[in-house]
Amino acid sequence: MSRLYQTTEKDEIARRRPLVPKGRIVEAWPDHHEGGALWIGAETKTLLDQAGGPLKVGLSLPADQVSVYYGPQLCDLESMPREESLKARVLSAHGIAAAWITLDRFGQRASYEPTSPVDPVFHLRRVGGGAGHLWRLFRTRQEAVVYMGESYGRDSEATEWAQALAVNDFAELMKRFARRETP
Repeated sequence: MSRLYQTTEKDEIARRRPLVPKGRIVEAWPDHHEGGALWIGAETKTLLDQAGGPLKVGLSLPADQVSVYYGPQLCDLESMPREESLKARVLSAHGIAAAWITLDRFGQRASYEPTSPVDPVFHLRRVGGGAGHLWRLFRTRQEAVVYMGESYGRDSEATEWAQALAVNDFAELMKRFARRETP
């Protein structure tokens, strides 16, 4: 099972990044609520570990506990971000889930300009990918239920997805699924 990790080793990541083999991508997302902390996925951690021994991490949680809704109109797959990067980005904003909202329910390309790094709507695509993707971050289950119901209809698959989220908020996600890592 893949895991997501929180670390405060920003300088060590910067030192190791040039040691990672060409063509491999290290993605680390700054935690918007805990200064100095970063979120990374398992693939990034493995690359960094190979470049200098085990990277110190403070906690981890199973990647499958951060839910992503892609919907029925998913397109431009070649430019989709790596799922671990997307999930680490969600955790960086203390979210519990995200939905792909690049196309609206009528199949039209959505446009949005985020106003800050903590805006719940953000752009993310695969490094070097073509088409951009728009995502909606959810910090609570209730926020997801309301948004998905308004965007896709109350009796939609999207609303069912939101109602089935495993936790109510980030604090519950951490309490139930995070594991403290020993140095």
